[in-house]
Amino acid sequence: MAENFRTTKKAAAAPSVVEKPPKFYPADDIKKPLSNKRKPKPTKLRAIITPGTVLIILSGRFKGKRVVFLKQLSSGLLLVTGPYKINGVPLRRVNQAYVIGTSTKVDISGVNLEKFDDKYFAKQVEKKKKKGRASSLRQRNRPEDLFGCKVLTQSWHEAS
Repeated sequence: MAENFRTTKKAAAAPSVVEKPPKFYPADDIKKPLSNKRKPKPTKLRAIITPGTVLIILSGRFKGKRVVFLKQLSSGLLLVTGPYKINGVPLRRVNQAYVIGTSTKVDISGVNLEKFDDKYFAKQVEKKKKKGRASSLRQRNRPEDLFGCKVLTQSWHEAS
């Protein structure tokens, strides 16, 4: 019976841990972001748009111009050209929602389009130069002599 007493004593000695309620409750409920279950699908090309088809651009700087469709890029955009020498439309990307296909076709079998992709049209990012102490002093337009010391002004000489 003494053993039972000791075991119950140990069980009673270890109190159950009770969590304290937080001291601060947020005023608004915290919204949990919904998971994105959509998977990107490749853009379908309209049946009338095939390589060599003459398209009419509906919006933008070249609105109303007829262009030749060259190929569809991986982003889903259409690669079109004027050609530039004929009507001034350069090689550019256009969304197919902003073009109308025509029944006119042009033979572009001899054109090499391998180098044209979305990276070709990306802007080139310039590396920022780290500004040192000397360049920051030059930017402030402070007069300095050859040794890097500030040139003494006339008023300082007059005061002394």
